[in-house]
Amino acid sequence: MEFGIFIQGYNPDFRRGDDPVEAEHKAFMDELAAVIAADKAGFKYVWVTEHHFLDEYSHLSANDVICGYLAHATERIHIGSGIFNPLPPVNHPAKVAERVAMLDHLSNGRFEFGTGRGAGSHEILGFLPDMKDLSGTREIWEDVIAEFPKMWMQDTYEGYQGKFWSLPPRKILPKPYKKPHPAMWYAAGNQSSWTMAAKKGLGILGFSVQDFEGLKPVLGAYKEAIQDAEPIGAFVNDNVMITTSAYVAETEEAAMRSFVNARPMYLVSNVYRYHDTFPHPPEIPSWPELIPDLDDEGARAMMAAGGSMAGTPDVVLEACQKWADAGVDQLSLGIGPAPLEETLETIRLFGEHIIPKLDKDPKHSTDRYREAALAKK
Repeated sequence: MEFGIFIQGYNPDFRRGDDPVEAEHKAFMDELAAVIAADKAGFKYVWVTEHHFLDEYSHLSANDVICGYLAHATERIHIGSGIFNPLPPVNHPAKVAERVAMLDHLSNGRFEFGTGRGAGSHEILGFLPDMKDLSGTREIWEDVIAEFPKMWMQDTYEGYQGKFWSLPPRKILPKPYKKPHPAMWYAAGNQSSWTMAAKKGLGILGFSVQDFEGLKPVLGAYKEAIQDAEPIGAFVNDNVMITTSAYVAETEEAAMRSFVNARPMYLVSNVYRYHDTFPHPPEIPSWPELIPDLDDEGARAMMAAGGSMAGTPDVVLEACQKWADAGVDQLSLGIGPAPLEETLETIRLFGEHIIPKLDKDPKHSTDRYREAALAKK
């Protein structure tokens, strides 16, 4: 199993105090520092969000800028869009293709192309104000996604005339640095989306999987469907990434204190505040009512379900092994709720005690898929 981290510009109101500008700036700088540390510690991937209008939850809107910075500031870690939104009213597809190829150059072939349809109605209906709900965004996404490999691999892109966007024949420049093109991923929610992504040969960004129980049906559907994939790109990216949170320290007491003090349920409250396409369990209050903060007992219950990990390196290694045994290809740690010093300690301990025991392949799996596709030519 491979490892990654996930950043989103988390900027909760309770951190802003009398200087909201400085709090926002610190959130970005802390997350960049965490990525640089993760690169040195042996994490293989970083996923960088694209969100718009989501106060407190995610202020990371211009993720292409962040990815460009990280391409220069890191050496080995793969830099993934988690996501680039390719819906034409949000980002023109040709410009997305150009940005992906440029980032592949700047990172020396380390870019990963993750896409999706956005976080929910508050975000997406800002760009599609005439749409009544988000059900139509899947059709728009499917109208564009298969065109990206053509834009990268055809010397002169043949052009497209579709229901939602069009482009005459043009040279889309630059072309990706490493051929044939970066690995492609999709941020999938429900089971039908996982199956659809598998059939297209796309890896899964499983941001919405919160525990082992929620993983079973979608992972099974994906792994079955991908056996008969008809990839829209040059290769199948048979990869499932799941996000979780981790708080690792030299003692269990310090790790649990970090977990509880990070107030993770405030972040979860913001998830349900904006992600209105997620199922909303009846026990989850509606914003602005908050999910109560965790105490030690609540934190342990969350860990038992697989929703978070906290403890010494040995304890967290055991928890990671459960995700690996469940069939997860990549485990990505959400960064943001804990203070930077505690996040850096978690990253250091992962690099020293956990990653070497679970990820013994020096190459990234997506490099192997990409190289195998090129070798077939």
